[in-house]
Amino acid sequence: MIMLSILAMTVLVFVSRYLFLEPKLPLRLNAQAQRLLSYSSPAVLTAIWAPIVFMPDQELWLTPSNPYLIGAAVAAVIAWKTKNVLLTTFISMAIFLVLKLI
Repeated sequence: MIMLSILAMTVLVFVSRYLFLEPKLPLRLNAQAQRLLSYSSPAVLTAIWAPIVFMPDQELWLTPSNPYLIGAAVAAVIAWKTKNVLLTTFISMAIFLVLKLI
C-alpha cells in the first residue's frame, strides 16, 4: 500500500510538472495566472524555514542565543549584499555550526 501511494504521488507530481514545462504542448497560462503562481515559491519556502528558525524546539525562541535565528539573519544580510548563493550558504552554515557547537 505504501509503494502504491508513493508511485501515485510520483506520477501526479511528474504529470503536473510535465504539462507546464514541455514546450511542445499547447498549454499556456495567461499573465494573471503566471503572476499568481510567481508567489507560490516564496510562500512555500517561507512555510518551510520560518518554523525551523523561530520555533526550533516547538516554542517561540526570539533571543540572541538562538543559533537558527542568527544564522538566518546572517544569511539574509550576506545574500542581500553579495547576491552570491554559494558564499551565502557556506558562511551562514559555518556561523550556524560554530554557534551550535558553543
